[in-house]
Amino acid sequence: MTSRYRFAAYLTGATAARTGDELSGPAVLLLGVGASGAVAGSTLLAGLTVAAAVGGPVLGALLDRSPTPGRILAVGLIGYAAGLAAITALFGAVPFALVMGIAVASGLLAPAIGGGWTAQVPALVPAQKLGRASTLDAMTFTAAALVGPGLAGVLATAAGAPVAMVVAGALALIAAPFAWRLPRNREKQRPRFFAAATVLVRNPALRQSTATSTLSCVGIGMAFVCYPLIGEQRLGSAGYGTLLLVGLSVASLLANAVLSRRSYSPDRAVQLSTVAIGIGLAGAAVAPNAPLLVIAVALTGIGEGPQLASLFAVRHREAPPEMRAQVFTTAASVKIAGIALGNAAAGPLAACSPAVGLVAAAGMQVVAAVAHPLWTVRKQLVH
Repeated sequence: MTSRYRFAAYLTGATAARTGDELSGPAVLLLGVGASGAVAGSTLLAGLTVAAAVGGPVLGALLDRSPTPGRILAVGLIGYAAGLAAITALFGAVPFALVMGIAVASGLLAPAIGGGWTAQVPALVPAQKLGRASTLDAMTFTAAALVGPGLAGVLATAAGAPVAMVVAGALALIAAPFAWRLPRNREKQRPRFFAAATVLVRNPALRQSTATSTLSCVGIGMAFVCYPLIGEQRLGSAGYGTLLLVGLSVASLLANAVLSRRSYSPDRAVQLSTVAIGIGLAGAAVAPNAPLLVIAVALTGIGEGPQLASLFAVRHREAPPEMRAQVFTTAASVKIAGIALGNAAAGPLAACSPAVGLVAAAGMQVVAAVAHPLWTVRKQLVH
């Protein structure tokens, strides 16, 4: 009963934190665009995102070294909320460089919302239930991706971007007490900072899943830029294109709900889900009408949800217990960098044709899936 209660509390806190994170990105963008134009908004968002990629390894090492990792997560969430509040209050009242500095500092704390939470799951459930717990944990990301951006748009339209920023910070604060009560860390070792990077490279299963998912994320980053343009081109409005992302999240959530009730090989599932994502992206590029476009996007979601759940399962299985948090946050930082690279690469391609951008995104899935078996070659040579 206690274990169930604790994991239910974990899911509640993680969902609140991740919804706040998914809401904060669009809210920061809308705040900057509404007050100073597209350049200010995109620059603020870039600062927040890039800093999150940099901060992951450091925060992960701190979590692994601390006997009370939940309290570090709670402090990180409070700091992130404070950063969002400061950006909201100071934007337009002080030099933009100062606001940008606050955005970067806040972004360094963002890994407390993602991998830092996930690394605590093994302390909450028995080992035989870790696979299902990983799937449920992945579903909190999907639910947040479904609710956060839409909530940002509704709040910004109805009450203004500052209100969306305040709500994002409030969700982070709501999650803080749930983080504070997470179990103590029983491991006594003190891993080196950035030691997880070595583990991710040397462990064949971790190397394989991280490389495959990062390549896949480059393509997913491309697709997120192209979907609104495809919506404008084929559905009559960029807003409808944004709704395609909602459909993707719904399909992802449903796929993980089914997956949570079945046993499977997470290593194989990473590859198969990447193939499904690629087929969906290719289908969206050539879909001649709205129904087929929606089906293609749904197929992408059916692949994306299980890919994340399988990644979590591999990391829980392979990561050394004394540096589990660092492995999760470092791998998350690499994936964030992959998405950012895809976002940047998609611009020129989408300007030429959003369909071309989606074909390129599908091509990245092919590369990721075909290369998937190759990342374990080193293990075979050594042994």
